[in-house]
Amino acid sequence: MKAWICEAFGEAPMLIDCEEPIAQAHQIIIDIATCGVNFADTLILEGKYQKRPTGPFAPGFEIAGTVSAIGTDVQGFTIGDRVMALPDWGGYAGRISVDARLVTGLPDNVEFNVAAAFQIAYGTSWFGLKYRANLLPGEVVLVHGAAGGVGLTAVECAKLLGATVIATAGGADKCAIAKAHGADHVIDYKSESIRARVKEICARIGRIGVDLVYDPVGGDVFDQSLRCVAPGGRILLIGFASGSVPQIPANILLVKNVAALGFYFGAYLEQNPDIAKAGMAELLELLSSGEISPLVSATYPLINSMEALAAIRNRTATGKLVIRCRE
Repeated sequence: MKAWICEAFGEAPMLIDCEEPIAQAHQIIIDIATCGVNFADTLILEGKYQKRPTGPFAPGFEIAGTVSAIGTDVQGFTIGDRVMALPDWGGYAGRISVDARLVTGLPDNVEFNVAAAFQIAYGTSWFGLKYRANLLPGEVVLVHGAAGGVGLTAVECAKLLGATVIATAGGADKCAIAKAHGADHVIDYKSESIRARVKEICARIGRIGVDLVYDPVGGDVFDQSLRCVAPGGRILLIGFASGSVPQIPANILLVKNVAALGFYFGAYLEQNPDIAKAGMAELLELLSSGEISPLVSATYPLINSMEALAAIRNRTATGKLVIRCRE
C-alpha cells in the first residue's frame, strides 16, 4: 500500500510503501477511493493543528471509499459498502483503518469525488452557521474567502438558511464563482475596501452593518470585519488562512455588544453527538437532493498530492481539491 508519510513535523512527506492496516474490534478497513484536501492538512504537517499524531503519519482528514474489512464489534456495515469517514489523519493513502463511529454510509447517487469534497467544508459551514451562530432567516452574513473550499460552502449554506450574503474574494474570477453559487453581493478585496463596501451595501439595503461574519481568514480581514458588524452582531471564527491570528480588542466587543464565536468542527461533533447525527442527516439529504453541490475544481492522482497541497498553501485553489487514491 502506498501512502504519503511524514516522519516528523516540518519535514516534507514521502510517498512510500507501507504495511497494510489491520482492523481492531471497533474499526473498519476502507479502501480509499478519494481524499479531500484541506488547509488543515498543511497545519498538521507543521505540527500546528489542534490534534497531533505521536509518530509517522499520513495527512488527510476526509475520505470516501469501500469497506474491505470489519472489526468483530462493528455492526451496521458490510464488506463492499460505499462509505465516507472523518479520520484524524491517514487519508493520503490507499487504505485506512477507521473507528466505526467516524464512518457514514454513502448514498448510491453520490460519487466518491463529491463525498471527499463534502464532509469538512459543508459540515463546517452548516454546523457553524446553523447550530453555533444560530443564523436566522432574513439576517445579513458577510462571508470571507468565499471562493475557497470552506467559504464557498458558507455562501450556499447561508442562502439555504434564508440569509442575505455579502461575499469577499480575491479577483474578478473568484468573485464570479461566489456570485454563481448564490452570493447576493460580492466584494473584490484585492481592489476594494471590505469595510467601505460593506457599509455601502448595508446602507443600500437598510442596515447599519452585517448580523454575522463568517471568517476563515483572520488577520486584517478580521479587523475590518469588526468595524462593519452591526451592534449586537457576531463573528464566527473558522480559521486563520492568512497565517495571522487576530488579537481581538475586547473593548470593541464590549462597546458594540458583539460576540466572537470560535468554531472547531471536529471538536464540536465530539462534544455534541446528538446535534452531529441530526446535522449530518440534514446535509446528506441536501446532497442527495441536489440542493447543495460541491465544486470540485481539480483532482490529483495520489502521486501528485503535494501539488494539491501547494495550491492550498498558495491560496490559488477555488472550491475543493480531491486526491484520487485508487485509479
